[in-house]
Amino acid sequence: MVLRSYDCGTSTYPLLGLTIGEMLQAVSARVPDTEAVVSVHQGVRWTYRELLSRVDSFARGLIALGVRKGDRVGIWAMNYAEWIVVQFATARIGAIMVNINPAYRTYELEYVLNQAEIQTLILQGRFKTSDYVAMFYEACPTARASRPGRLNSGKFPFLKNVIFLGETSHDGMYTWSDLEKKGEKITTDELVARAEMLDFDDAINIQYTSGTTGFPKGVVLTHHGVLNNGFIIGEGMGFSEKDRLCIPVPFYHCFGMVLSNLACMTHGSTMVLPSPTFSAEDVLRTIEQERCTAVHGVPTMFIAELTHPDFPLYSMQTLRTGIMAGSPCPIEVMKEVNRKMNMSEIVIVYGQTETSPGITMTTTKDPVERRVSTVGRVFPHTEVKIVDPKTGQILPRGEVGEICARGYAVMKCYYNNPSATHATLDADGWNHTGDLGTLDDAGYVKIVGRLKDMVIRGGENIYPREIEEFLHHHPKIADVYVIGVPDTKYGEELMAWVMPKEGATVTGEEVQEFCRGKIAHYKVPRYVKTVAEFPMSVTGKIQKFRMREVAIKELLLEDASKIETA
Repeated sequence: MVLRSYDCGTSTYPLLGLTIGEMLQAVSARVPDTEAVVSVHQGVRWTYRELLSRVDSFARGLIALGVRKGDRVGIWAMNYAEWIVVQFATARIGAIMVNINPAYRTYELEYVLNQAEIQTLILQGRFKTSDYVAMFYEACPTARASRPGRLNSGKFPFLKNVIFLGETSHDGMYTWSDLEKKGEKITTDELVARAEMLDFDDAINIQYTSGTTGFPKGVVLTHHGVLNNGFIIGEGMGFSEKDRLCIPVPFYHCFGMVLSNLACMTHGSTMVLPSPTFSAEDVLRTIEQERCTAVHGVPTMFIAELTHPDFPLYSMQTLRTGIMAGSPCPIEVMKEVNRKMNMSEIVIVYGQTETSPGITMTTTKDPVERRVSTVGRVFPHTEVKIVDPKTGQILPRGEVGEICARGYAVMKCYYNNPSATHATLDADGWNHTGDLGTLDDAGYVKIVGRLKDMVIRGGENIYPREIEEFLHHHPKIADVYVIGVPDTKYGEELMAWVMPKEGATVTGEEVQEFCRGKIAHYKVPRYVKTVAEFPMSVTGKIQKFRMREVAIKELLLEDASKIETA
């Protein structure tokens, strides 16, 4: 009998039947004096006892604002200790936290506020050239004349409350301490009663992932999905209360929120924040000063750390493990990290936001060759199959097909988007990832390509259609197609093929300037090619693979295209 490309992860431990709030309470009772959060750039050190106290204080404040179970609370901020408080406080009272990418600008912010029907928005202040308060006022000018908690905008009919992540007063916004003071009116009994209303299958988080139809899709995740995914990740790395994880990956992404924060919380480990956004030197300094035993990152981050001129000056001797994920991992980079950063137990995780996010994982006990050439085996309590994309039939082991996953971690749906939900989740509960891979006889998965037209730049999933639709607003552009081209630093970069309108000329600088400040910086095409026509098949279909071939040759990217990845 032919062995089919199907596997189900087994385990010696059961899934956790708890909400996130219940888990935090249990861990805080078990290791109350262990450091939970160390934010180096803020000078913050909280034990698990202190973290729970701050979480409950903020949760009471949200209740006092009138936030109910199922209400959407958006957070538009970088990696601050308060982000973790919001993550656990919303879970404590059953509100759905909506992660908003801090790279978003007004165009994307407006979409997310309305698409997720956000009632309460929490935002940070200025960081370098990004002024989040100014951008919010630009999107919602009526907020300036509103009283805190009384926002009434026809443009954003659901939005009522805005909270500033800090103590600076802004028109129409509460400060962080304002909310904590309001929470003093809410009793412990009221907080407990709210927590007792919750079920671990409740929706608790919406994360945005770019969609093939243009705008990002809001992935609805549950307590059960993200909590258990984080727990299993922590088990895979052998975490305990003695571990200290350096977290340079963003919290708004599943990598930071689940693979980092929840992997730590479920095991009583320490979450160490080196900086608001990634800085290679801050990571290296933090690992040494805080004696971190683990560090996470996308390949681009590890490359930046390894190639930093001061890398030899920092000691990596306390490191043991960590995760490289988010985009295809170059095999040589994995080997260098293993050797030069003392990370003999580093692992790879593969998944997507729709699966909370992990589907497969290498382990600390896997041979090095398996850890650098595959994405591991299926997670415990998770099913994986490789199917023929055309027929849906399960393929024999070793044959290339679409990776599908089923189990506790699969999303509930795309928020307010039933058509996209039905296109991704089939009637039998399988999540179709759109990624192409193989499953070998030993159960290891290898990614070989992507069925969907997606670009992964430095760990960020980008769908060209969204950028194409945006660029169609340019007054000089008649038509445009966006592709991914290989890049030695980010894995892939964006290239726009632009057809100008009759009589018009469009330069690459014009296209890039049109994008700046309106879409996230990582979505701005690095390369722009002006053309009179596009490569097409005889039936009139655009051939993006031919565009990529031409681009590789013209941009001299042959070497980058040959880099082998796991």
